[in-house]
Amino acid sequence: MTLAVTGATGFVGQALLDRAGEAGVEVRALARRPQDARKAIQWVAGDLADKIALEKLVAGAEAVIHLAGVVNALDAAGFEQGNVAGTLALVEAAVAARVPRFVHVSSLSAREPQLSAYGASKRKGEKIVMASPLDWTVVRPPAIYGPRDREMLELFKFAKAGIVPLPPHGKMAAIHVDDLARLLLALVPSGEDVTHKLFEVDDGHAGGWTHKSFARAIGWAVGKRITPLPLPAFALRAAARGDRLLRKAAAKLTEDRVGYMCHPDWTVRDEARPPESRWKPEIGTREGLKATAKWYREAGWL
Repeated sequence: MTLAVTGATGFVGQALLDRAGEAGVEVRALARRPQDARKAIQWVAGDLADKIALEKLVAGAEAVIHLAGVVNALDAAGFEQGNVAGTLALVEAAVAARVPRFVHVSSLSAREPQLSAYGASKRKGEKIVMASPLDWTVVRPPAIYGPRDREMLELFKFAKAGIVPLPPHGKMAAIHVDDLARLLLALVPSGEDVTHKLFEVDDGHAGGWTHKSFARAIGWAVGKRITPLPLPAFALRAAARGDRLLRKAAAKLTEDRVGYMCHPDWTVRDEARPPESRWKPEIGTREGLKATAKWYREAGWL
């Protein structure tokens, strides 16, 4: 089969390409910049605003996995451009090409769209997919971690220093990138158990993690006894403004992120989990965090 993938050069996309290669799946992948040749990967030059590139991407594909999206933007318009307009353009191309299957990767933040411009844009993207005539499935991952990830790297660096600043007291879910990649491939075959369904996924840790317990798990992964430091929302917003001044567009902590970080419950609903006959997580969080810390050290990132 031929699988059309957006966001293939990103953190999750690279893991997906690895798993697809292991499964012998041919991939046609969209990329804004030239990429090194890779077995069973056909690169299509362009982005989600390039109609001709999207037509080439989806032509003759048996399924589309839509990973591409904007996770950090200066304003709401930046999120809208990538997560709403980009999704609409891809859906239109897939419909025109009569692609049999469409797997859309959203975010758990879309469950509470009022909290952030990012979450609102992901919710709008979901609605576009759900309103289409495609055979679709929507996946809402929580915090994703693993090799190549630069977003959660910040927490590992704090843990190595011994103090981890956190949002106010609350609960969260997490998933290893390889488990998520396996899920996306498992969802490609159509069926009544997955067609026109929205799934929330995590690592299977019962009840999710408190912010403190997750921080301590990262500390254990890097070999440090850490001090969790929950901060009130106003302090996080001040820190976000400082990060924007220092790192500008490269800032990791933004005021928009503070909006959903301070929500008290980002755990996964049991009734929204995908069917176990299709997939279940294999990588325990502590094991995955320790392996991620090892990868960071070997890559010289930590």
